[in-house]
Amino acid sequence: MNDFYNVSANPHVRDKATTHSIMLDVIIALLPATLFGFWNFGITAIINTVLCVATCVITEYAWQHFMHKRITIHDCSAALTGLLLALNLPPQVPFWIPIVGGVFAILVVKQIFGGLGQNFMNPALGARCFLLISFAGIMTNFSAKGFGTVFDATTGATPLAALKAGEAVDIKAMLIGTTAGTIGETSAILLILGGLYLLWKKVIDWRIPFTYIVTLAIFVLLFGGHGFDMNYLAAHLFGGGLMLGAFFMATDYVTSPITPNGKIIFGICLGILTGLFRIFGGSSEGVSYAIIFSNLLVPLIEKITVPVAFGKGGKK
Repeated sequence: MNDFYNVSANPHVRDKATTHSIMLDVIIALLPATLFGFWNFGITAIINTVLCVATCVITEYAWQHFMHKRITIHDCSAALTGLLLALNLPPQVPFWIPIVGGVFAILVVKQIFGGLGQNFMNPALGARCFLLISFAGIMTNFSAKGFGTVFDATTGATPLAALKAGEAVDIKAMLIGTTAGTIGETSAILLILGGLYLLWKKVIDWRIPFTYIVTLAIFVLLFGGHGFDMNYLAAHLFGGGLMLGAFFMATDYVTSPITPNGKIIFGICLGILTGLFRIFGGSSEGVSYAIIFSNLLVPLIEKITVPVAFGKGGKK
């Protein structure tokens, strides 16, 4: 009888995907943009990325070891947090910046709240915003010397900063990635390809990135002050951290809604907030703050979009 009948606790959905496989897929999707960032910005970008990943993994291991918790670094979630944090850093930051950021991401944002699955905001973005507030001068200096390109203090302004100052920007360079910016945000094409890979593997849902990008596009056209200038719109879509944020961080399972309608509302919130921060705020960028602020709205979004239980009430 035991061979034919088995009773187990719900839910009864079975899937071959594991935390390790999902994190690995995201890392694979990020590799093209990461390697391009190494070529674009040089050895300091490589060192800072290694420091970020190593710090996050070691910090998680140390916390779990001394707190007598199960060691989970093999699931690659800490490594992915380190990689995402590195890709959100200017390439030439001092080597202690990724160490401080990595410790903050794992300890303060992730582990103190219970570890993977219980953090209330994306750890990598939480750490980036902490660093940006604490060390604004360092985190907004984008001059860098790389293998493929050279940026000095004058030409090191990001395309969005130049756009906000009323200067012309090179859309082709923004698509390819030969511009100033953080290590992993410059090549829009490679980030889009990585996002399409995640959609193909069904690691992420299309609703959040699609709604996010479309909402921001509409916001820019309506309130950007440039009418239907497609060059201005393209600069906002392909510049800054939009593609990195839309495909790789806004879609974080833990800090995004699980309901279909909730994902759409979440994406709309992201697009509106990013547009507000970019166009009306003092900074030229706004993706990071838009995502972590929207993370705080997720419980409310899920509360109002939760489906009616089967057999309860019903539409009239």
